Amino acid sequence: MRHPVYDRRHLIDAAMGRIDNDLIVFNAKIFNVFTGEILKGEIWIKDGYITHVEVHDEPLQKGKSKESVDALGNYVIPGLIDPHVHIESSMLTPRQFASAVLPHGTTTVVTDPHEIANVYGIKGVSYMIESGLDTPLRQLAHVPSCVPSVLGLENTGAIFGPEEIETLFKMKNVIGLAEVMDFIGVIQNEDRMHKILDVAHTHERFIQGHAPSLVGHERSAYKLGGPSSDHEITTPQEAIDSLRMGLYVDARDSSIAQNIPEIALGVKNLRYLDYLTICTDDREAQDILIHGSVDSLINLLIKEGVDSLDAIRCGTLNAARQIRQETLGAIAPGYVADLVITESLQLIKAKSVYVGGKHIAEDGKMISPLKEIIYPLEKENSINIPSLTLDDLTLKTPIPNGEVRVNVLCYEGSDSVVTTIRKEVMKVIDGKLQLNDPQLKIVAVINRYGLSNKALHVVRDFGITKGCVASTVAHDSHNLIMVYEDPQDAFVAYNQIKTTHGGMCTVLDHKVTGSLELPVAGLMANIPIHEMAEKAEYLKLRLRELGLTQMENPLLRIVTLALPVIPYAKMSDMGCIDVVKKSFIPLFDL
Repeated sequence: MRHPVYDRRHLIDAAMGRIDNDLIVFNAKIFNVFTGEILKGEIWIKDGYITHVEVHDEPLQKGKSKESVDALGNYVIPGLIDPHVHIESSMLTPRQFASAVLPHGTTTVVTDPHEIANVYGIKGVSYMIESGLDTPLRQLAHVPSCVPSVLGLENTGAIFGPEEIETLFKMKNVIGLAEVMDFIGVIQNEDRMHKILDVAHTHERFIQGHAPSLVGHERSAYKLGGPSSDHEITTPQEAIDSLRMGLYVDARDSSIAQNIPEIALGVKNLRYLDYLTICTDDREAQDILIHGSVDSLINLLIKEGVDSLDAIRCGTLNAARQIRQETLGAIAPGYVADLVITESLQLIKAKSVYVGGKHIAEDGKMISPLKEIIYPLEKENSINIPSLTLDDLTLKTPIPNGEVRVNVLCYEGSDSVVTTIRKEVMKVIDGKLQLNDPQLKIVAVINRYGLSNKALHVVRDFGITKGCVASTVAHDSHNLIMVYEDPQDAFVAYNQIKTTHGGMCTVLDHKVTGSLELPVAGLMANIPIHEMAEKAEYLKLRLRELGLTQMENPLLRIVTLALPVIPYAKMSDMGCIDVVKKSFIPLFDL
């Protein structure tokens, strides 16, 4: 929901005491994000907005109101804001996601629904917006800018050009253009990307960035294209350089990438941190349940040496300014009454959460459960995979016997999403490539949108040493991706995914050992966070049995293998991609 425009005269009357306020929170230590002061006093609220902050030392209420809340001498900070999150990555539907993050003090999120946009197009974006409108969580949206992430290198369920972007800008709660992932297209002045940027510039909307590894002239050129933030910053120097040019640094802590320690190392001693923000990006349900939402990122910044008040500003006022929401992020007259009561500013833990002056959560739980609503899209089957045989999943070689040079897709490390190409010489016997190293596996990407496209390649150091892992969660195309050695295991996994209408599974010795069913767009399930976390944990155990033991969260290892906007080589249903050159890399170097 987006808070309505207020009745100016009505709020003035409440501030002057001519009419009663709806609510007063008193006996509070109020964090003023503008001055850095902690002020004792009370917060007056009318029609969901703050009308006045009365500063006084007495623990008693001074103003008049219909209701009042004693903060018991605890601290009150603004509601927390996540300026960049993919709800689909939680594997929860928007309503279930709202129930998951609100108790942690997150009152506003800016979602980029490009995961479901790649599956269902405009219909998918509409579903994400509409299903989140009547939740207490303020779910603002950015228009997906890159569907597919790179045109011509993958096939998805939709293609967004300037016309589609224009249409989406007219939807409720849409406030900007989502992460511009085709950073090569921007700095090379390619027409498609700049026509999309032109739409956002014409509407004077915020443009969100995504520019991994860009430095120097290239980073300047990218910013000139319009993006004013970046969550792909991973090193201290990248963070400093970005802040120096007035680019918002969305310090990220997701289930895939944890960049806050390195960013904090670079920026914590700078004088001004107004352009430092934080985001969860891709955070799965179990991580939300165990660690939290924006609250956990603030706490991590503090742990890494950032002053606690600066850290809180990163998740409140700084974030609000980044997304151009002038009535969010502060406790002051004219600001929406999103409040979090916490015992400490050194460790943010929400005791009470208010959204628009309404009490939403207490001690980590929702006050009232959200009304259960089932949307038509949630009942659809989005998996349209072609009929495959065992032979389709078997790697073909150009010679019957001998040796061949192979362009192997290699992970840089167990905790890295970066993949490169390494040339290796391998033996061929009776037309079969000999993968005589347990770290060598086949990767297959199969189109799930009704096309016959499929591509097979060889990957090193993915992590599994046996069996097969399969997923329809595969950023950003979300085609079916499988990593395996035995085609028979892959064939079993393929049939399992068809049966469950999408999701993830593990197979060992030709039997399904674990399955996480995600029937909503092949990305989500309409179940509570506790149930999702339990199912995800079970699948993680099965993934570790296959060999994925070197990483804290093996669930999302597979999802970025087919993301052609992350350096330097990735997979799609069309083949192996050179990300920088935007060209295809053959499996065999003949």
